[in-house]
Amino acid sequence: QVQLVESGGGLVQAGGSLRLSCAASGSIFGVKTMGWYRQFPGKQRELVAHITSGGSTNYGDSVKGRFTISRDAARNTVYLQMNSLKPEDTAVYYCNVEWGYYNTNWGQGTQVTVSS
Repeated sequence: QVQLVESGGGLVQAGGSLRLSCAASGSIFGVKTMGWYRQFPGKQRELVAHITSGGSTNYGDSVKGRFTISRDAARNTVYLQMNSLKPEDTAVYYCNVEWGYYNTNWGQGTQVTVSS
């Protein structure tokens, strides 16, 4: 069993910052990528950012320059530093891990709300 535990969501004013964390535990090995997705009501999940085992990063266009993804490989933990938050960033944020032989796990989701 692999578990992803997310933390750090909450309510913030526009222009503020939040830091999300996601720790993977259990029988996990060979982590390939760790990332964050978000979902708006009635929409599909979209990529926010992900980072590979080699440290390469990829960001969604709407967050480039404002969000930064990082990873502690030894702890199987991924972070998302979100700066200059906008009301349109309000969504449920999900952690994602790809590991082993084509395994994928999702976190339970954490709400981020940005007030104007």
